[in-house]
Amino acid sequence: MPISFNNIPANLRVPGTFIEFDNSLAGNSNIAFKVLIVGQRLAAGSVAEGVPTLVTSVEQAETFFGRGSMLAEQIKALKAANQFIETWAIALDEAGAGVAAAGSITTTGAATASGTLSLYIAGKKINVAVNSADSQDAIATAIAAAINADTSLPVIAAVNGVTTEQVDLTCKWKGETGNDIDVRLNYYGESTPSGIAITFGAMAAGVTNPDLSTAIAAMGNEWWNWMVMPFTDAPNLVALETELDARWGPLQQIGARAFCAFKDTLANTSTFGNGGNNPHVSCMGINTSPTPPYIWASINSVVAAAALSIDPARPLQTLKLPGVLPPAIADRWTNSERNTLLFDGVATYTVAGDGSVQIERQITMYQLNAASLPDDSYLDINTPETLERFRFEQRSLFAQKFPRHKLAEDNARVGVGQPVMQPKIAKIELLALYRVMEDNGWVQDYDNYKATLVVQIDAGDPSRLNVQDSPTLVGQYRVHAQKTQFQR
Repeated sequence: MPISFNNIPANLRVPGTFIEFDNSLAGNSNIAFKVLIVGQRLAAGSVAEGVPTLVTSVEQAETFFGRGSMLAEQIKALKAANQFIETWAIALDEAGAGVAAAGSITTTGAATASGTLSLYIAGKKINVAVNSADSQDAIATAIAAAINADTSLPVIAAVNGVTTEQVDLTCKWKGETGNDIDVRLNYYGESTPSGIAITFGAMAAGVTNPDLSTAIAAMGNEWWNWMVMPFTDAPNLVALETELDARWGPLQQIGARAFCAFKDTLANTSTFGNGGNNPHVSCMGINTSPTPPYIWASINSVVAAAALSIDPARPLQTLKLPGVLPPAIADRWTNSERNTLLFDGVATYTVAGDGSVQIERQITMYQLNAASLPDDSYLDINTPETLERFRFEQRSLFAQKFPRHKLAEDNARVGVGQPVMQPKIAKIELLALYRVMEDNGWVQDYDNYKATLVVQIDAGDPSRLNVQDSPTLVGQYRVHAQKTQFQR
């Protein structure tokens, strides 16, 4: 029976030994995992908005997007948590109709002893030297100078022209994200120099985030496995969810999970979570953490990405989020409150004894099915992540081994060596792959998979092979419930 060659022509008469290579049985397909960060740039940045840009260092980020910009700080936090995952960024300019958030720091009284003011802005410490007998005006001037000396901070400072003991703070960019910039004193219990008192006007009044559509258009057809979403306003979230749904679908098959964070009270966080319903967005409720939500989202994304790229089915609980500062002990949510959030589409964290923040449960915002009934099928992020990888392995298998094959029924007489696909061959390949996925610990119950697997040629299109399979995904060991009946 004739062998089918790919490159050696059938009418070759020139003498010689001609050997072609076929890698269809040898290659392995691997995903080039990428994290995409979306954030705001400053005018000083060299890269315009809407340009996907590979970023390999913090220095590059500051040059590309401006030192102290949201995007540069997101990348700095991400790289500090994990420097190995391929990282891309798409910058956005601030909205022309936007307003920058503003706040204040007010000093009262003259110092009666020398010391250091320990200010924290967006979780970053700023030391302000205070000398004995410094007036409140002098201290305000020193505060403004210390803040402006650190150009990586998200705010600029100026002494108020009328109330000279007051320092006015203004976010470097316009939009709602500036409202979540935390300003406080003595986070680690430091002492304030005697004789003076410090009060704060919280950052507020920032409005109008950039339109995410610019970033979505720039994403093109590239496969971004994980995304950092700094905005939680409804229009931008809806736009992102629509895009992620399309990418997840069978015609694109380049799904991604996006990470965001929400900072507010328990009641408002629950309300926000219940307003969403998407299996590809995971939002962490961060309470009153000094670390801004856009930084939380960046760190959460890369920590999750690093683990999920290794094993999409393994739970993320206990993974540390380096660089994230937790709320003060009195402000942290209780077990009951976190359990409530986990029924409201909001992911949760815990704080270890050493003060480090850890993922508790990384759930998605999906809660209701198409009939608006409660549905936990996509509750945990591991479910869409595992399905994404399972689909990729199936696609890679058939694309690699059967790239230019003919299609025939199982009862057709096919010569040895002919590139012909048959339903029985596809079934054998799928079952063998399922065994591999079992070995990976991604799926289980091979017998049920085999019994329910259907492979057949389409009745109306002899060039189309239809497959229906029912993989059973493994679960995640999250809860250990035990009843101990002791005896005396």
